[in-house]
Amino acid sequence: MLILAGYTFLLFSLFVAIFQLALAFGAPLGDYTLGGKYPGKVPSKIRLAALLQILILALFVVIVLTRSGIILEQFFRVSRIAIWFVAGFFILGSFVNLTSPSLKEKRLMGPINVLLLLLSIVIAIG
Repeated sequence: MLILAGYTFLLFSLFVAIFQLALAFGAPLGDYTLGGKYPGKVPSKIRLAALLQILILALFVVIVLTRSGIILEQFFRVSRIAIWFVAGFFILGSFVNLTSPSLKEKRLMGPINVLLLLLSIVIAIG
């Protein structure tokens, strides 16, 4: 079960990373982020932040896959604590996305964040 949850987390994280990469390269997806404050292309600072978000997400994937027993067995103990930081991040992300003034963000990113939150909790307690 944990392995399936880990790979599912990876799959949805890849979707989010591709979305962030598209933002960083100027795709007109501003309606789906930051409450839709920047329809179309987001400003340069936000595009750089999207790249940082990819790095953070990659770290979260490593933590989740380690805690799931898929990679880096030697860091399994460390992942016991680190996974709760991942869950905490997605608690905040879920709240922000689900309460967004942007209906597009609410409908797309809200459920994805909730799914990633639930998967990280399943993995944390598994």
